Amino acid sequence: MNYEKCSDETLIDMYRVGNETAIETLFDRYKNLVRKKAKSMYIAGGDNDDLIQEGMIGLYKAARGYDESRGTSFASFASLCIDRQIMTAITASNREKNVPLNNYVSFETPAYNDDNENVYKLADVITPDSDQNPEFIFIDKEYARTFEENLVDQLSSLERQVLDYHMEGKNYHQIAELMHKSPKSIDNALQRIKTKAMKVK
Repeated sequence: MNYEKCSDETLIDMYRVGNETAIETLFDRYKNLVRKKAKSMYIAGGDNDDLIQEGMIGLYKAARGYDESRGTSFASFASLCIDRQIMTAITASNREKNVPLNNYVSFETPAYNDDNENVYKLADVITPDSDQNPEFIFIDKEYARTFEENLVDQLSSLERQVLDYHMEGKNYHQIAELMHKSPKSIDNALQRIKTKAMKVK
């Protein structure tokens, strides 16, 4: 079967009945979009690979939460989910204490170019909460709840504690102090958590 010729929606349907090749094809199809979005953004204390990973998590959420009956194309929904995941990571990073102001992201920063080479700024891709589509808000909340429950089941007790501190906005040095562990062990735990998060179904 030629998966490349399948529509996004068909690949999602196939994935939902257990076809892993379908989701891999979808990821491969959108990886350049994720990289393009990540490349033009900056995360304090991180690097481009961190944002690419966040973008891929956003893409995975899109595949999990997409509902064709709502009349929105998967491409549009995926773009929204990728943007939100990356911007959430940037916002969480920038909440950390003692981050210099020059590490913050300007809303005038170019976010990405679309296929027609139109340049979109961060201000163009960030939608105020009051203007968000209620359907997308509901999907986000439902997905987040299910995703968190499934992820926590996969984590060790140490990883759960690290994740709790990480969600509070603490960096791995702060977590290491609180848990009396080495920064390297905390960094390794965070990497394991990210790996497990990508595999949650």
